[in-house]
Amino acid sequence: AVNPEAGFFGVAPGTSRDTNHNALETLASNTIFTNTALTKDGDVWWEGMTKTAPDGLTNWKGQPHDPASGEPAAHPNARFASPAGQCPAIAPEWEDPRGVPIDAILFGGRRASAVPLVTEAFDWEHGVFMGSTVASEGTAAAENKVGELRRDPFAMLPFCGYNMGDYFAHWLKMGQGRDPAKLPRIFFVNWFRKDQDGRFVWPGFGDNARVLKWISERIDGEASAVDTAVGRVPPPEALDLSGLDLTPAQLSILLEVDAGVWAEEAALIPDFYRRFGERLPAALWGQHAALVARLDRAAGASMAAE
Repeated sequence: AVNPEAGFFGVAPGTSRDTNHNALETLASNTIFTNTALTKDGDVWWEGMTKTAPDGLTNWKGQPHDPASGEPAAHPNARFASPAGQCPAIAPEWEDPRGVPIDAILFGGRRASAVPLVTEAFDWEHGVFMGSTVASEGTAAAENKVGELRRDPFAMLPFCGYNMGDYFAHWLKMGQGRDPAKLPRIFFVNWFRKDQDGRFVWPGFGDNARVLKWISERIDGEASAVDTAVGRVPPPEALDLSGLDLTPAQLSILLEVDAGVWAEEAALIPDFYRRFGERLPAALWGQHAALVARLDRAAGASMAAE
């Protein structure tokens, strides 16, 4: 099967030359836009593209845009679809018929709390467990309410055309009988941690490359990590934070693994897993039990330290 998109399909609002310059370069031609606003000269526009909205916009409903109404000119889930080959930063090997080695697989969820900035799986099976339990807070792109937590295994729930229990089993099978040293390392990223005032702690956008650098250095054996109950997390000094004004308290929020909070997280997983009945691989139940055991040990060590 061939991917009919053969490129990038993304949410337009919030995309600008400041937040994603290469995306704007990619979208300059041969691009399909849906539910954006239109300018007087027939160009597209959406919230976040520029600091102020142009005059004379037609909103996504085809009506004159009234800024005083408080309604957005573009739909919050307005989209673009553009050929990947137009991206200025794409690797020249991206269409190599021989394929390319995959060194790392990254999963991600939109979580305001609990989940660290980046976590490395202990091994392939643990990485599949991490992917199977992805949970994200709702956005305009999801059917649940904005901010409501929903399970989205592998971030594939809207796209998987068969039973997710079988999908999990397929991932597990890919790692069976393989040399662990040759399997891709699995990581989980979360750019969306918030502080007690509800503000994002991590700057995101281009600064996410700092996390990718740590991941690359982990693969090359050059970066350190701390084993936690949920996986391997970088110590602050292992991240390239040059030029950022992150305080020690903010770094603590980004990298902390609270055993008590995670015990609550772990307690939610069985109800989700039971939806798949006998088609859920037993190995994932084993991974859940191992997580609970590690959390119990971490909580016990914390109490002993007090």
